[in-house]
Amino acid sequence: FLIYSCAAGAGLGCRGAGFGYRVGGSSRPCTIVPITVNEKLLQPLQLELDPNVQTMKYQEKEQIKTLNNKFASFIEKVRLLEQQNEVLETKWSFLKGQKHGRNTIVPMLEACIGNLKKQLEALGCNRARLETQLKAVQEFPIFPHRYEDERSRRSSTEKELIALKKVMPASHCHLQESHQLRAHISDTAVVVQMDNSWDPNLDGIVANVKAHYEDTACRSRAETEAWCKGKLQVTAGRNADSLQEKKREAAELARMVKKLSGEVRSAKEQCCKLETAVADAEQRKEMSIKDAKSKLTELEAALQKAKQDLARQLWEFQELMNIKLALDVEITTYKKLLEGEESRWHSAYPSAHTQQEPGWCRSAHTQLPNVAHLFSMQRDTKSKEGYFCQRDLLFLPGNSRSKPQILFTIPFL
Repeated sequence: FLIYSCAAGAGLGCRGAGFGYRVGGSSRPCTIVPITVNEKLLQPLQLELDPNVQTMKYQEKEQIKTLNNKFASFIEKVRLLEQQNEVLETKWSFLKGQKHGRNTIVPMLEACIGNLKKQLEALGCNRARLETQLKAVQEFPIFPHRYEDERSRRSSTEKELIALKKVMPASHCHLQESHQLRAHISDTAVVVQMDNSWDPNLDGIVANVKAHYEDTACRSRAETEAWCKGKLQVTAGRNADSLQEKKREAAELARMVKKLSGEVRSAKEQCCKLETAVADAEQRKEMSIKDAKSKLTELEAALQKAKQDLARQLWEFQELMNIKLALDVEITTYKKLLEGEESRWHSAYPSAHTQQEPGWCRSAHTQLPNVAHLFSMQRDTKSKEGYFCQRDLLFLPGNSRSKPQILFTIPFL
């Protein structure tokens, strides 16, 4: 193989700034200078494959696979984070809509409670009116006493009527007795000593007296009958009308009592139901408000957590993108470096390319005294992986001015 040493002015500059790399050359041209070579290095190389080289190549291949898998997992994680971000944005918009919807529940509940309170006030007024009517109905026991009084008056009137009916036959008997008396008187012969010098008209006097008594008896009988009949009719009509009116009043009052009792009962039941409904509505309102507050707190906590997760995911995404960018820059840098060195080596040593294909690399200027960086690249003829790299620091003996050499073998991927 060939040994080549680069001057201190030319080299490959690799400086780490974060994840970035910079490749730069010196302003001075690269010149080939003679160096002192160790004789041991002039001995023929053993072209046999080193088993450690195969192991290193396998390890490098596994590392590249691992890095590729990590990069793929990072990309998949970025996609998953983007999907989670979209889901969180959708949830946030949905929660905003729900918050606006919850703000309308409280006014609806307050309006419903106001309507129930108005109904309760109306029922309270109706209750007062019904209580007044109930007090009037509670005074109803007076009416049965009045009914009993009227009934007793009717009984007394009927008794008077019966007594009058009994009196009428007695008056009739009195008239018959008067007629009999008159007949007896007419049949009685009275001897009166009188002065014959005065001749009175006894027949006329008797006729006049008889006519007078008969007229008086007829008038008395007619007046008595008329008075009894009128009194009986008036009393019977008055009592009948009063009785019918009292019966109607009693039936009406009984019906009113029954109706008012039913209304009072229904009003009490409705009042109890409304009071229960108002209590339930207030309880539901309190529970709804508590539930809404708890849900709002949970949603705010979930939103804060989602924001934190989103910020963390964005930070991880930025870190992954930085790592990806650094890896891309590193891969591109190595590729350009190896391609440039290989082309430079081919252009400098075209005859040596037929046997071996070494490449040259330049390293950064280290400013260390008596140190030179030597890169040697050797082709693995039995492997299809390309070149492999081996770095050794060589100190050349026999000369105090000899510079230490660093031997590199860099793989071309």
